[in-house]
Amino acid sequence: MGLLGIDIGGTKVAFRAADGRAPYESAVRWSDSGDVRRDLAVLRAGALAARAAAGPPGGVGIALPATVDGAGRVTSWPNRPGWVGLDWHGALAELFPDVPVRTADDGDLAALAEADHAGSTDVLYFGVGTGIGGGAVLDGRPLPGPRRGSCEIGHVIADPAGPRCDCGRRGCLQALASGPATLRYAGELRGGETGYEELRAAWRSGQEWAVAAVRRSCTALATVAIGTAELLHPELVLVGGGFAAGLPGFAEVVAEGVAELARPGQPVPRVGAAGLGGLSSLHGAVLLARQG
Repeated sequence: MGLLGIDIGGTKVAFRAADGRAPYESAVRWSDSGDVRRDLAVLRAGALAARAAAGPPGGVGIALPATVDGAGRVTSWPNRPGWVGLDWHGALAELFPDVPVRTADDGDLAALAEADHAGSTDVLYFGVGTGIGGGAVLDGRPLPGPRRGSCEIGHVIADPAGPRCDCGRRGCLQALASGPATLRYAGELRGGETGYEELRAAWRSGQEWAVAAVRRSCTALATVAIGTAELLHPELVLVGGGFAAGLPGFAEVVAEGVAELARPGQPVPRVGAAGLGGLSSLHGAVLLARQG
């Protein structure tokens, strides 16, 4: 029997069914209402479509950005607040009766998939987009492990005097290096609101304000990467996510920052661009399904 991976996001849900043939992939947007019942109906319809196209799955893996407590209830999901209080385990039992289902943090699964794609068992992954997701994989296993929560790399403090994060603290990596944070800083330097396409064009042409904004974000990523490397010693740091992927040379600038922060006599991890683009969490969900 095949495997079904599901990547649940703030605006859409993606499906990937793999059964040895060409994989089936689809994506469906959530309704604008934010109503959890409608969202579950979308999830059910997408799962049924995947089943019809690829056959009944032998295992299901789900990448989920929401926080779920030990009792299986959703306690937090800023992008879909209507999910708070949902009996997630109960919903899964109704959606996938008699099928093994596993759920994990989307950033952790993205890191797992990127490590698998890179052929490495020791990886630190940053997904730079609307927020900063990602995770760490050591000896082929995500850290810190399912019993201890997810790897919240975006909330590592990069600069205690930095801008305030949505979580309420100052200086989180997400508040410095996410897409919106970079665009806000670019707008401050430029003297006017700046969109992504404008930033990308200015970055490519080497305009000073764009270079300064992007380099600040890369420096924050390098700071967290080198600090984490002192603890975990990954062999590889991968930088992905839609925002970073659209800026040529972004990962190389992070690599420069990591090299500048190196301690004499101590090796630093290699830094490169992630290889799966926006599909890393979805591929990670399939890997999770394989674990049964």
